[in-house]
Amino acid sequence: MKYLFIYCAVVILACATTIRAQPLPSLQRQGAAGHLVVNGKPFLVLGGELGNSSASSADYMRPLWKKLQAMHCNTVLAPVYWELIEPAPGKFDFTTVDSLLAGARRHGIKLVFLWFGSWKNSMSCYVPAWVKKDYKTYPRAYDARGQAQEILTPFSANNLRADVDAFRALMKHIRTEDEKHQTVIMIQVENEIGMLPSARDYHPDATKAFHQPVPAALMQYLQQHRKSLAPALATAWKKNGTRAAGTWEEVFGKGLATDEMFIAWHFAVFANQVAQEGKKVYPLPMFVNAALNRPNVKPGDYPSGGPLPHIIDVWKAATPAIDLLSPDFYNPDFAYWNDLYTRPDNALFIPEIRFEPSVAAKVFYALGHYQAIGFSPFSIESTDAPEREPIGRSYRVLEQLIPQLCRHQGKPTLDGVLLDKHADTDTLTFGNYIFIVKHDYTLGWSPGAKEEAWPQAGGLILQTAADEFVVAGTGIVVTFVSAQASNGRTGILTIEEGEYREGRWVPGRTMNGDQSHQGRHLRFPVGECGIQKLSLYQYK
Repeated sequence: MKYLFIYCAVVILACATTIRAQPLPSLQRQGAAGHLVVNGKPFLVLGGELGNSSASSADYMRPLWKKLQAMHCNTVLAPVYWELIEPAPGKFDFTTVDSLLAGARRHGIKLVFLWFGSWKNSMSCYVPAWVKKDYKTYPRAYDARGQAQEILTPFSANNLRADVDAFRALMKHIRTEDEKHQTVIMIQVENEIGMLPSARDYHPDATKAFHQPVPAALMQYLQQHRKSLAPALATAWKKNGTRAAGTWEEVFGKGLATDEMFIAWHFAVFANQVAQEGKKVYPLPMFVNAALNRPNVKPGDYPSGGPLPHIIDVWKAATPAIDLLSPDFYNPDFAYWNDLYTRPDNALFIPEIRFEPSVAAKVFYALGHYQAIGFSPFSIESTDAPEREPIGRSYRVLEQLIPQLCRHQGKPTLDGVLLDKHADTDTLTFGNYIFIVKHDYTLGWSPGAKEEAWPQAGGLILQTAADEFVVAGTGIVVTFVSAQASNGRTGILTIEEGEYREGRWVPGRTMNGDQSHQGRHLRFPVGECGIQKLSLYQYK
Protein backbone atom coordinates (compact mmCIF):
# COMPACT_ATOMS: atom_id res chain seq x y z
CA MET A 1 0.00 0.00 0.00
CA LYS A 2 2.85 2.35 0.83
CA TYR A 3 4.39 1.93 -2.64
CA LEU A 4 0.98 2.17 -4.32
CA PHE A 5 0.37 5.46 -2.54
CA ILE A 6 3.77 6.80 -3.65
CA TYR A 7 3.11 5.67 -7.23
CA CYS A 8 -0.29 7.40 -7.30
CA ALA A 9 1.19 10.57 -5.86
CA VAL A 10 3.88 10.60 -8.53
CA VAL A 11 1.28 10.09 -11.29
CA ILE A 12 -0.88 12.89 -9.95
CA LEU A 13 2.12 15.21 -9.70
CA ALA A 14 3.18 14.31 -13.24
CA CYS A 15 -0.32 15.06 -14.57
CA ALA A 16 -0.41 18.37 -12.74
CA THR A 17 3.00 19.24 -14.14
CA THR A 18 1.81 18.36 -17.65
CA ILE A 19 -1.19 20.64 -17.29
CA ARG A 20 0.93 23.52 -16.05
CA ALA A 21 3.52 22.88 -18.75
CA GLN A 22 1.00 23.89 -21.41
CA PRO A 23 1.99 27.51 -22.13
CA LEU A 24 -0.67 30.10 -21.39
CA PRO A 25 -2.04 32.24 -24.22
CA SER A 26 0.45 34.98 -24.98
CA LEU A 27 1.27 37.81 -27.34
CA GLN A 28 4.61 37.55 -29.10
CA ARG A 29 6.46 39.47 -31.79
CA GLN A 30 7.11 37.92 -35.18
CA GLY A 31 9.05 40.23 -37.44
CA ALA A 32 7.14 43.50 -37.69
CA ALA A 33 3.84 42.07 -36.42
CA GLY A 34 2.21 40.93 -33.22
CA HIS A 35 1.45 37.25 -32.87
CA LEU A 36 -1.15 35.55 -30.65
CA VAL A 37 -0.26 32.07 -29.41
CA VAL A 38 -2.96 29.79 -27.97
CA ASN A 39 -2.46 26.20 -26.80
CA GLY A 40 1.11 26.51 -28.00
CA LYS A 41 0.13 27.35 -31.58
CA PRO A 42 -0.32 30.61 -33.54
CA PHE A 43 -3.92 31.78 -33.50
CA LEU A 44 -6.06 34.38 -35.25
CA VAL A 45 -9.29 35.59 -33.66
CA LEU A 46 -12.15 35.18 -36.14
CA GLY A 47 -14.53 36.59 -33.62
CA GLY A 48 -17.90 38.02 -32.84
CA GLU A 49 -18.77 40.22 -29.90
CA LEU A 50 -22.06 39.54 -28.14
CA GLY A 51 -24.62 42.26 -27.56
CA ASN A 52 -24.27 43.82 -24.14
CA SER A 53 -26.93 41.76 -22.36
CA SER A 54 -26.79 38.44 -24.24
CA ALA A 55 -24.28 36.77 -21.90
CA SER A 56 -26.34 37.54 -18.78
CA SER A 57 -28.67 34.58 -19.38
CA ALA A 58 -27.69 30.97 -20.07
CA ASP A 59 -31.15 30.33 -21.53
CA TYR A 60 -30.81 33.27 -23.90
CA MET A 61 -27.34 32.12 -24.96
CA ARG A 62 -28.24 28.46 -25.50
CA PRO A 63 -29.51 28.76 -29.11
CA LEU A 64 -26.91 31.37 -30.06
CA TRP A 65 -23.90 29.06 -30.03
CA LYS A 66 -25.12 27.31 -33.18
CA LYS A 67 -25.46 30.70 -34.89
CA LEU A 68 -21.87 31.50 -34.02
CA GLN A 69 -20.71 28.14 -35.35
CA ALA A 70 -22.67 28.68 -38.56
CA MET A 71 -20.66 31.87 -39.15
CA HIS A 72 -17.37 30.03 -38.52
CA CYS A 73 -16.49 32.12 -35.47
CA ASN A 74 -13.60 30.55 -33.59
CA THR A 75 -13.84 33.08 -30.75
CA VAL A 76 -16.62 34.92 -28.93
CA LEU A 77 -16.08 38.18 -27.07
CA ALA A 78 -18.44 38.03 -24.11
CA PRO A 79 -19.06 40.49 -21.26
CA VAL A 80 -18.55 39.59 -17.63
CA TYR A 81 -20.74 41.83 -15.49
CA TRP A 82 -19.46 43.08 -12.15
CA GLU A 83 -23.01 43.58 -10.89
CA LEU A 84 -23.81 39.90 -11.47
CA ILE A 85 -20.63 38.26 -10.19
CA GLU A 86 -20.45 40.27 -6.94
CA PRO A 87 -24.04 40.98 -5.83
CA ALA A 88 -22.84 41.66 -2.27
CA PRO A 89 -19.40 42.84 -1.11
CA GLY A 90 -16.99 39.88 -1.22
CA LYS A 91 -19.76 37.41 -2.13
CA PHE A 92 -19.17 36.04 -5.63
CA ASP A 93 -21.43 34.20 -8.02
CA PHE A 94 -19.79 32.97 -11.22
CA THR A 95 -22.85 31.28 -12.70
CA THR A 96 -22.79 33.38 -15.86
CA VAL A 97 -19.05 32.85 -16.31
CA ASP A 98 -19.34 29.08 -15.90
CA SER A 99 -22.23 28.97 -18.36
CA LEU A 100 -20.13 30.74 -20.98
CA LEU A 101 -17.20 28.41 -20.38
CA ALA A 102 -19.41 25.35 -20.75
CA GLY A 103 -21.14 26.62 -23.88
CA ALA A 104 -17.92 27.64 -25.56
CA ARG A 105 -16.23 24.32 -24.86
CA ARG A 106 -19.21 22.34 -26.11
CA HIS A 107 -19.06 24.18 -29.42
CA GLY A 108 -15.28 24.34 -29.84
CA ILE A 109 -15.10 28.14 -29.46
CA LYS A 110 -12.57 30.26 -27.57
CA LEU A 111 -13.57 33.19 -25.34
CA VAL A 112 -12.32 36.71 -24.82
CA PHE A 113 -13.88 38.06 -21.64
CA LEU A 114 -14.81 41.75 -21.52
CA TRP A 115 -14.62 43.05 -17.96
CA PHE A 116 -17.61 45.35 -17.53
CA GLY A 117 -16.25 46.73 -14.29
CA SER A 118 -15.94 50.36 -13.25
CA TRP A 119 -16.68 51.73 -16.73
CA LYS A 120 -18.67 50.68 -19.76
CA ASN A 121 -18.99 53.25 -22.57
CA SER A 122 -17.81 55.83 -20.00
CA MET A 123 -20.64 55.11 -17.60
CA SER A 124 -20.52 53.05 -14.41
CA CYS A 125 -23.75 51.23 -15.18
CA TYR A 126 -22.38 47.73 -14.48
CA VAL A 127 -21.05 48.37 -10.98
CA PRO A 128 -23.00 46.50 -8.28
CA ALA A 129 -25.95 48.13 -6.52
CA TRP A 130 -24.00 48.28 -3.27
CA VAL A 131 -21.41 50.46 -5.02
CA LYS A 132 -23.99 52.64 -6.75
CA LYS A 133 -25.92 53.39 -3.59
CA ASP A 134 -22.93 54.05 -1.33
CA TYR A 135 -21.65 57.05 -3.26
CA LYS A 136 -19.82 58.43 -0.22
CA THR A 137 -17.59 55.38 0.00
CA TYR A 138 -17.42 54.96 -3.78
CA PRO A 139 -17.49 58.53 -5.09
CA ARG A 140 -18.50 59.73 -8.52
CA ALA A 141 -16.74 61.91 -11.06
CA TYR A 142 -17.95 65.53 -11.24
CA ASP A 143 -18.51 67.62 -14.33
CA ALA A 144 -17.25 71.20 -14.68
CA ARG A 145 -20.35 72.49 -12.86
CA GLY A 146 -19.68 70.24 -9.88
CA GLN A 147 -22.51 67.81 -10.62
CA ALA A 148 -21.93 64.14 -9.81
CA GLN A 149 -22.12 61.79 -12.80
CA GLU A 150 -22.99 58.11 -13.09
CA ILE A 151 -19.25 57.59 -13.51
CA LEU A 152 -16.90 56.38 -10.78
CA THR A 153 -13.99 58.74 -10.25
CA PRO A 154 -10.59 57.14 -10.86
CA PHE A 155 -9.19 59.25 -8.01
CA SER A 156 -10.74 57.12 -5.26
CA ALA A 157 -8.70 54.38 -3.58
CA ASN A 158 -11.97 52.73 -2.55
CA ASN A 159 -13.16 52.58 -6.15
CA LEU A 160 -9.88 51.05 -7.27
CA ARG A 161 -9.79 48.53 -4.44
CA ALA A 162 -13.34 47.34 -5.10
CA ASP A 163 -12.67 46.88 -8.82
CA VAL A 164 -9.34 45.14 -8.20
CA ASP A 165 -10.86 42.77 -5.64
CA ALA A 166 -13.61 41.75 -8.05
CA PHE A 167 -11.23 41.39 -10.98
CA ARG A 168 -8.78 39.30 -8.96
CA ALA A 169 -11.63 37.02 -7.92
CA LEU A 170 -12.67 36.68 -11.56
CA MET A 171 -9.14 35.84 -12.70
CA LYS A 172 -8.75 33.32 -9.87
CA HIS A 173 -11.99 31.62 -10.92
CA ILE A 174 -10.95 31.54 -14.58
CA ARG A 175 -7.61 30.01 -13.64
CA THR A 176 -9.23 27.38 -11.43
CA GLU A 177 -11.89 26.42 -13.95
CA ASP A 178 -10.09 26.94 -17.25
CA GLU A 179 -6.31 26.75 -17.02
CA LYS A 180 -6.18 23.20 -18.33
CA HIS A 181 -8.69 23.98 -21.11
CA GLN A 182 -7.56 27.52 -22.05
CA THR A 183 -10.98 28.43 -23.36
CA VAL A 184 -10.38 32.03 -22.28
CA ILE A 185 -7.51 33.49 -24.32
CA MET A 186 -7.62 37.25 -23.58
CA ILE A 187 -9.25 39.75 -21.25
CA GLN A 188 -10.50 43.24 -21.99
CA VAL A 189 -10.05 45.52 -18.97
CA GLU A 190 -13.08 47.84 -18.64
CA ASN A 191 -14.91 49.02 -21.78
CA GLU A 192 -14.52 52.25 -23.76
CA ILE A 193 -13.27 54.30 -20.82
CA GLY A 194 -13.85 58.05 -21.08
CA MET A 195 -15.09 61.13 -19.23
CA LEU A 196 -18.42 62.81 -20.01
CA PRO A 197 -19.75 65.50 -20.29
CA SER A 198 -16.57 67.40 -19.38
CA ALA A 199 -13.06 66.86 -20.69
CA ARG A 200 -11.80 65.94 -17.21
CA ASP A 201 -13.07 64.94 -13.80
CA TYR A 202 -13.72 67.85 -11.41
CA HIS A 203 -14.02 65.82 -8.22
CA PRO A 204 -12.05 67.71 -5.52
CA ASP A 205 -9.37 65.01 -5.47
CA ALA A 206 -9.10 65.26 -9.26
CA THR A 207 -8.70 69.02 -9.17
CA LYS A 208 -6.05 68.70 -6.48
CA ALA A 209 -4.15 66.22 -8.68
CA PHE A 210 -4.53 68.49 -11.70
CA HIS A 211 -2.47 71.18 -9.98
CA GLN A 212 0.27 68.75 -8.99
CA PRO A 213 3.36 68.11 -11.15
CA VAL A 214 2.97 65.83 -14.16
CA PRO A 215 4.02 62.37 -12.92
CA ALA A 216 7.70 61.62 -13.38
CA ALA A 217 6.91 58.38 -15.25
CA LEU A 218 5.10 60.31 -17.99
CA MET A 219 7.83 62.95 -18.25
CA GLN A 220 10.44 60.22 -18.55
CA TYR A 221 8.43 58.49 -21.30
CA LEU A 222 8.10 61.76 -23.23
CA GLN A 223 11.82 62.31 -23.15
CA GLN A 224 12.64 58.73 -24.16
CA HIS A 225 10.13 58.71 -27.04
CA ARG A 226 10.26 62.34 -28.16
CA LYS A 227 11.01 61.35 -31.80
CA SER A 228 8.00 59.06 -32.11
CA LEU A 229 5.28 60.77 -30.04
CA ALA A 230 1.81 61.24 -31.48
CA PRO A 231 1.76 64.67 -33.21
CA ALA A 232 -0.86 66.29 -30.94
CA LEU A 233 1.05 65.39 -27.79
CA ALA A 234 4.44 66.32 -29.24
CA THR A 235 3.14 69.69 -30.46
CA ALA A 236 1.58 70.61 -27.10
CA TRP A 237 4.76 69.71 -25.26
CA LYS A 238 7.03 71.58 -27.68
CA LYS A 239 4.78 74.65 -27.75
CA ASN A 240 5.24 75.03 -24.01
CA GLY A 241 9.00 74.72 -24.06
CA THR A 242 9.53 70.96 -23.91
CA ARG A 243 9.74 71.27 -20.15
CA ALA A 244 11.16 68.38 -18.12
CA ALA A 245 8.84 69.07 -15.17
CA GLY A 246 5.89 71.19 -14.11
CA THR A 247 2.13 71.05 -13.58
CA TRP A 248 -0.12 69.79 -16.35
CA GLU A 249 -0.83 73.32 -17.58
CA GLU A 250 2.82 74.35 -17.30
CA VAL A 251 3.96 71.38 -19.40
CA PHE A 252 1.14 71.23 -21.95
CA GLY A 253 -0.65 74.61 -21.73
CA LYS A 254 -4.21 75.47 -20.77
CA GLY A 255 -7.23 74.03 -22.55
CA LEU A 256 -9.35 70.97 -23.19
CA ALA A 257 -6.44 69.09 -24.74
CA THR A 258 -4.51 69.26 -21.48
CA ASP A 259 -7.61 68.34 -19.49
CA GLU A 260 -7.89 65.22 -21.66
CA MET A 261 -4.23 64.26 -21.23
CA PHE A 262 -4.66 64.58 -17.48
CA ILE A 263 -7.73 62.38 -17.23
CA ALA A 264 -6.23 59.92 -19.72
CA TRP A 265 -3.25 59.42 -17.43
CA HIS A 266 -5.42 58.69 -14.41
CA PHE A 267 -7.84 56.42 -16.27
CA ALA A 268 -4.82 54.56 -17.64
CA VAL A 269 -3.15 54.23 -14.25
CA PHE A 270 -6.39 52.83 -12.82
CA ALA A 271 -6.81 50.31 -15.68
CA ASN A 272 -3.17 49.30 -15.41
CA GLN A 273 -3.49 48.57 -11.70
CA VAL A 274 -6.56 46.42 -12.34
CA ALA A 275 -4.73 44.51 -15.08
CA GLN A 276 -1.55 44.20 -13.04
CA GLU A 277 -3.36 42.70 -10.07
CA GLY A 278 -5.32 40.36 -12.33
CA LYS A 279 -2.16 39.14 -14.03
CA LYS A 280 -0.63 38.30 -10.67
CA VAL A 281 -3.41 35.74 -10.35
CA TYR A 282 -3.57 34.53 -13.97
CA PRO A 283 -1.40 36.28 -16.58
CA LEU A 284 -3.52 36.24 -19.72
CA PRO A 285 -3.02 38.89 -22.43
CA MET A 286 -5.04 42.01 -21.61
CA PHE A 287 -6.21 44.97 -23.67
CA VAL A 288 -8.23 48.17 -23.39
CA ASN A 289 -10.56 49.34 -26.16
CA ALA A 290 -11.35 52.87 -27.31
CA ALA A 291 -14.51 54.58 -28.53
CA LEU A 292 -13.07 56.53 -31.47
CA ASN A 293 -13.55 60.28 -31.60
CA ARG A 294 -14.82 62.14 -34.65
CA PRO A 295 -13.34 65.17 -36.41
CA ASN A 296 -14.13 68.57 -34.89
CA VAL A 297 -15.73 67.07 -31.77
CA LYS A 298 -14.34 68.31 -28.45
CA PRO A 299 -13.19 66.15 -25.53
CA GLY A 300 -16.17 65.66 -23.25
CA ASP A 301 -18.53 65.69 -26.21
CA TYR A 302 -16.88 62.37 -26.99
CA PRO A 303 -15.59 60.14 -24.15
CA SER A 304 -12.50 62.07 -23.11
CA GLY A 305 -9.31 60.35 -22.07
CA GLY A 306 -9.69 56.87 -23.55
CA PRO A 307 -6.80 55.20 -25.40
CA LEU A 308 -7.22 57.32 -28.53
CA PRO A 309 -4.43 57.82 -31.08
CA HIS A 310 -3.70 61.46 -30.24
CA ILE A 311 -3.05 60.54 -26.58
CA ILE A 312 -2.00 56.92 -27.04
CA ASP A 313 1.47 57.73 -25.69
CA VAL A 314 -0.05 58.86 -22.40
CA TRP A 315 -1.67 55.44 -22.14
CA LYS A 316 1.48 53.61 -23.20
CA ALA A 317 3.47 55.40 -20.50
CA ALA A 318 0.94 54.46 -17.81
CA THR A 319 0.07 50.88 -18.76
CA PRO A 320 2.99 48.43 -18.79
CA ALA A 321 0.56 45.66 -17.75
CA ILE A 322 -1.73 46.30 -20.75
CA ASP A 323 -0.68 44.40 -23.88
CA LEU A 324 -2.83 46.14 -26.50
CA LEU A 325 -4.80 49.33 -27.06
CA SER A 326 -7.54 48.66 -29.58
CA PRO A 327 -10.05 50.62 -31.70
CA ASP A 328 -13.81 50.08 -31.79
CA PHE A 329 -15.20 51.00 -35.21
CA TYR A 330 -18.47 52.86 -35.72
CA ASN A 331 -17.17 55.49 -38.09
CA PRO A 332 -15.61 55.48 -41.57
CA ASP A 333 -11.92 55.83 -42.49
CA PHE A 334 -11.07 52.23 -41.62
CA ALA A 335 -7.52 52.48 -42.95
CA TYR A 336 -6.85 55.85 -41.30
CA TRP A 337 -7.56 54.60 -37.78
CA ASN A 338 -5.84 51.26 -38.28
CA ASP A 339 -2.71 53.11 -39.39
CA LEU A 340 -2.70 54.96 -36.07
CA TYR A 341 -3.13 51.84 -33.92
CA THR A 342 -0.58 49.70 -35.77
CA ARG A 343 2.71 50.54 -34.07
CA PRO A 344 5.89 48.65 -33.11
CA ASP A 345 4.59 48.66 -29.53
CA ASN A 346 0.97 47.88 -30.43
CA ALA A 347 -0.31 45.02 -32.59
CA LEU A 348 -3.69 45.64 -34.19
CA PHE A 349 -6.72 43.90 -32.70
CA ILE A 350 -10.24 44.98 -33.68
CA PRO A 351 -12.46 43.80 -30.82
CA GLU A 352 -15.57 45.63 -31.98
CA ILE A 353 -16.83 46.84 -35.34
CA ARG A 354 -20.30 47.59 -36.64
CA PHE A 355 -21.94 44.39 -37.89
CA GLU A 356 -22.73 45.17 -41.53
CA PRO A 357 -21.97 43.60 -44.93
CA SER A 358 -18.71 45.52 -45.41
CA VAL A 359 -17.00 43.61 -42.59
CA ALA A 360 -16.70 40.64 -44.97
CA ALA A 361 -14.19 42.66 -47.03
CA LYS A 362 -12.59 44.57 -44.15
CA VAL A 363 -11.48 41.41 -42.38
CA PHE A 364 -9.27 40.42 -45.35
CA TYR A 365 -7.66 43.86 -45.30
CA ALA A 366 -7.15 43.83 -41.52
CA LEU A 367 -5.52 40.40 -41.47
CA GLY A 368 -3.61 40.87 -44.72
CA HIS A 369 -2.36 44.45 -44.77
CA TYR A 370 -2.24 45.18 -41.03
CA GLN A 371 -1.59 41.58 -40.02
CA ALA A 372 -4.05 42.02 -37.18
CA ILE A 373 -4.34 39.35 -34.51
CA GLY A 374 -8.13 39.36 -34.73
CA PHE A 375 -11.42 40.88 -35.86
CA SER A 376 -14.84 40.92 -34.22
CA PRO A 377 -18.18 42.41 -35.40
CA PHE A 378 -20.46 43.59 -32.59
CA SER A 379 -23.78 41.92 -31.74
CA ILE A 380 -22.98 39.20 -34.23
CA GLU A 381 -25.65 36.94 -32.75
CA SER A 382 -28.38 39.37 -33.84
CA THR A 383 -28.59 37.91 -37.36
CA ASP A 384 -31.60 35.80 -38.30
CA ALA A 385 -29.74 34.04 -41.12
CA PRO A 386 -26.22 33.19 -39.93
CA GLU A 387 -25.63 30.75 -42.78
CA ARG A 388 -26.09 33.61 -45.28
CA GLU A 389 -24.00 36.25 -43.52
CA PRO A 390 -21.12 37.57 -45.67
CA ILE A 391 -18.78 37.56 -42.66
CA GLY A 392 -19.44 33.85 -42.29
CA ARG A 393 -18.29 33.22 -45.85
CA SER A 394 -15.12 35.24 -45.19
CA TYR A 395 -14.47 33.43 -41.93
CA ARG A 396 -14.93 30.06 -43.65
CA VAL A 397 -12.11 31.00 -46.03
CA LEU A 398 -9.90 32.53 -43.37
CA GLU A 399 -10.17 29.63 -40.93
CA GLN A 400 -8.55 27.44 -43.59
CA LEU A 401 -5.71 29.94 -43.97
CA ILE A 402 -4.85 30.49 -40.29
CA PRO A 403 -1.65 28.39 -40.32
CA GLN A 404 -0.41 30.08 -43.50
CA LEU A 405 -1.34 33.57 -42.31
CA CYS A 406 0.37 33.06 -38.98
CA ARG A 407 3.56 31.86 -40.66
CA HIS A 408 3.65 35.00 -42.82
CA GLN A 409 2.75 37.56 -40.13
CA GLY A 410 5.44 40.21 -39.86
CA LYS A 411 6.91 39.37 -43.26
CA PRO A 412 6.72 41.13 -46.65
CA THR A 413 5.12 37.99 -48.12
CA LEU A 414 1.66 38.98 -46.81
CA ASP A 415 -0.47 41.99 -47.73
CA GLY A 416 -4.07 42.96 -48.39
CA VAL A 417 -6.38 45.45 -50.08
CA LEU A 418 -9.71 47.19 -49.41
CA LEU A 419 -11.53 48.76 -52.34
CA ASP A 420 -14.68 50.73 -53.16
CA LYS A 421 -15.86 53.05 -55.92
CA HIS A 422 -13.75 55.97 -54.71
CA ALA A 423 -10.61 53.86 -54.24
CA ASP A 424 -11.07 51.12 -56.80
CA THR A 425 -7.43 50.11 -57.38
CA ASP A 426 -4.42 49.18 -55.28
CA THR A 427 -0.96 47.96 -56.25
CA LEU A 428 1.13 45.45 -54.29
CA THR A 429 4.64 44.19 -55.01
CA PHE A 430 5.88 40.69 -54.23
CA GLY A 431 9.42 39.92 -55.37
CA ASN A 432 9.51 39.92 -59.18
CA TYR A 433 5.83 40.76 -59.59
CA ILE A 434 3.47 43.70 -59.27
CA PHE A 435 -0.15 42.82 -58.47
CA ILE A 436 -2.69 45.33 -59.77
CA VAL A 437 -5.82 44.70 -57.70
CA LYS A 438 -9.07 46.34 -58.78
CA HIS A 439 -12.66 46.29 -57.65
CA ASP A 440 -14.60 43.67 -59.59
CA TYR A 441 -17.02 46.34 -60.81
CA THR A 442 -14.22 48.08 -62.74
CA LEU A 443 -14.72 45.36 -65.35
CA GLY A 444 -18.17 46.78 -66.07
CA TRP A 445 -19.60 43.28 -66.39
CA SER A 446 -22.09 43.58 -63.52
CA PRO A 447 -25.26 45.75 -63.47
CA GLY A 448 -24.10 46.93 -60.04
CA ALA A 449 -21.19 48.75 -61.68
CA LYS A 450 -23.60 51.50 -62.68
CA GLU A 451 -24.70 52.19 -59.11
CA GLU A 452 -23.54 55.33 -57.29
CA ALA A 453 -22.03 53.27 -54.45
CA TRP A 454 -20.21 49.98 -54.72
CA PRO A 455 -20.01 47.33 -51.99
CA GLN A 456 -16.58 47.21 -50.42
CA ALA A 457 -14.27 44.53 -51.78
CA GLY A 458 -11.25 43.08 -50.07
CA GLY A 459 -8.58 40.47 -50.36
CA LEU A 460 -5.22 39.25 -49.17
CA ILE A 461 -2.22 37.75 -50.93
CA LEU A 462 0.36 35.29 -49.61
CA GLN A 463 3.60 34.65 -51.46
CA THR A 464 4.47 31.01 -50.87
CA ALA A 465 7.41 30.72 -53.30
CA ALA A 466 9.20 32.94 -55.81
CA ASP A 467 6.46 32.48 -58.46
CA GLU A 468 3.63 31.02 -56.36
CA PHE A 469 0.86 32.75 -54.42
CA VAL A 470 -2.35 32.17 -52.53
CA VAL A 471 -5.04 34.79 -53.10
CA ALA A 472 -8.23 35.02 -51.03
CA GLY A 473 -11.01 37.56 -50.91
CA THR A 474 -14.24 38.86 -52.32
CA GLY A 475 -15.08 41.29 -55.12
CA ILE A 476 -11.58 41.71 -56.57
CA VAL A 477 -9.92 41.20 -59.96
CA VAL A 478 -6.12 40.89 -60.14
CA THR A 479 -3.72 41.39 -63.03
CA PHE A 480 0.06 41.11 -63.05
CA VAL A 481 3.14 42.83 -64.46
CA SER A 482 6.85 42.32 -63.92
CA ALA A 483 8.50 44.44 -61.25
CA GLN A 484 11.52 44.83 -63.56
CA ALA A 485 10.78 45.61 -67.21
CA SER A 486 14.01 43.86 -68.21
CA ASN A 487 12.45 40.58 -67.07
CA GLY A 488 9.86 40.81 -69.81
CA ARG A 489 6.14 40.34 -69.41
CA THR A 490 4.26 38.35 -66.78
CA GLY A 491 1.86 35.57 -67.59
CA ILE A 492 -0.41 33.27 -65.63
CA LEU A 493 0.91 29.73 -65.54
CA THR A 494 -1.94 28.17 -63.54
CA ILE A 495 -4.83 29.16 -61.29
CA GLU A 496 -6.57 26.60 -59.10
CA GLU A 497 -9.56 27.25 -56.91
CA GLY A 498 -9.79 24.99 -53.91
CA GLU A 499 -9.59 24.79 -50.15
CA TYR A 500 -7.30 23.76 -47.34
CA ARG A 501 -8.34 20.67 -45.40
CA GLU A 502 -6.33 20.00 -42.25
CA GLY A 503 -3.61 22.23 -43.66
CA ARG A 504 -3.41 20.42 -47.02
CA TRP A 505 -4.37 22.11 -50.29
CA VAL A 506 -7.19 20.31 -52.06
CA PRO A 507 -7.63 21.69 -55.60
CA GLY A 508 -10.99 22.12 -57.24
CA ARG A 509 -11.40 23.61 -60.69
CA THR A 510 -8.48 24.76 -62.78
CA MET A 511 -9.44 28.34 -63.62
CA ASN A 512 -8.66 28.98 -67.29
CA GLY A 513 -10.50 30.26 -70.35
CA ASP A 514 -13.48 32.40 -69.40
CA GLN A 515 -12.71 31.98 -65.68
CA SER A 516 -9.35 33.78 -66.09
CA HIS A 517 -10.43 35.97 -69.03
CA GLN A 518 -8.28 33.86 -71.32
CA GLY A 519 -5.25 34.10 -69.05
CA ARG A 520 -5.58 37.82 -68.27
CA HIS A 521 -6.66 37.91 -64.61
CA LEU A 522 -7.62 36.20 -61.37
CA ARG A 523 -11.10 37.09 -60.13
CA PHE A 524 -13.52 36.81 -57.22
CA PRO A 525 -16.85 38.38 -58.27
CA VAL A 526 -18.76 40.60 -55.86
CA GLY A 527 -20.79 38.34 -53.56
CA GLU A 528 -18.41 35.41 -53.92
CA CYS A 529 -15.61 34.53 -51.54
CA GLY A 530 -12.88 31.94 -51.91
CA ILE A 531 -9.26 30.88 -52.23
CA GLN A 532 -7.26 30.51 -55.43
CA LYS A 533 -3.73 29.23 -55.82
CA LEU A 534 -1.70 31.06 -58.46
CA SER A 535 1.52 30.42 -60.38
CA LEU A 536 3.12 33.14 -62.52
CA TYR A 537 5.95 33.18 -65.05
CA GLN A 538 7.81 35.74 -67.12
CA TYR A 539 8.50 35.77 -70.84
CA LYS A 540 9.92 37.91 -73.62
